[in-house]
Amino acid sequence: ADAVAIELLSPRQLDEMRPAGAFIAEVLTALVEHAAVGVDLLDLDGLAHDMIRARGATSCYIDYAPSFGRGPFGKVLCTSVNDAVLHGLPHAYRLRDGDLVSFDFAAGVDGWVCDSAVSVVVGTPDQDDLRLIEATEVALARAIAMARPGNKVGDLSAAIGATAREYGYTVNTQFGGHAVGRTMHGDPHISNDGRPGRGFALRPGLVLAIEPWLMAGTDQIRMDDDGWTIRSADGSRTAHSEHTIAITAGEPIVMTARG
Repeated sequence: ADAVAIELLSPRQLDEMRPAGAFIAEVLTALVEHAAVGVDLLDLDGLAHDMIRARGATSCYIDYAPSFGRGPFGKVLCTSVNDAVLHGLPHAYRLRDGDLVSFDFAAGVDGWVCDSAVSVVVGTPDQDDLRLIEATEVALARAIAMARPGNKVGDLSAAIGATAREYGYTVNTQFGGHAVGRTMHGDPHISNDGRPGRGFALRPGLVLAIEPWLMAGTDQIRMDDDGWTIRSADGSRTAHSEHTIAITAGEPIVMTARG
């Protein structure tokens, strides 16, 4: 079944995917630069929308309507603030001093999709929030370092889970990483915790979005009334880091690398 469900891209196809990754990185960089105290989430979504239009890219989110959502998403960007961690629906809200915001963005360029997320604090940062963000970034870097042929999906999951625990956080495994390619979500699924040496074998041409997300005080989530925004059950702060990477014969390619 694996051979049918899981797409492996040729080196040429991976090269064709690079502009999508570069575009995602460009948009997230612009969002981080524009995110400041007093800036409205809807204006940040508008910025991403303008960049999509200028690039001739396609949004993966605006018409996205999975089983757990409530109708199409309707925006091009996920903006998750403070205790919101995933699928934050942009709404009229001006960022306040000390807010922790995660931007998650996926789009298609020339038929190839990449997906990435970054978390930042606007204004005066709280050290605990910076540590939470750091934990997701270190987990992501360690998972990427394991992303080579001969390893398994479980090795990525185990690296993320071990890093979370090292920083003193628990892990929720309901949402995790996934393959990307022509569409935003494919198999295999990459859980944010797991056992090394288990699961699908990593092979050259496999393209994965790896996305550790953590909550400061809990591993339980709750869904907002909007049917999209997922929050920590206890109201504690959250962070999310994600890159799209390609497995090669050697080092993985980070398609969505910024700067």
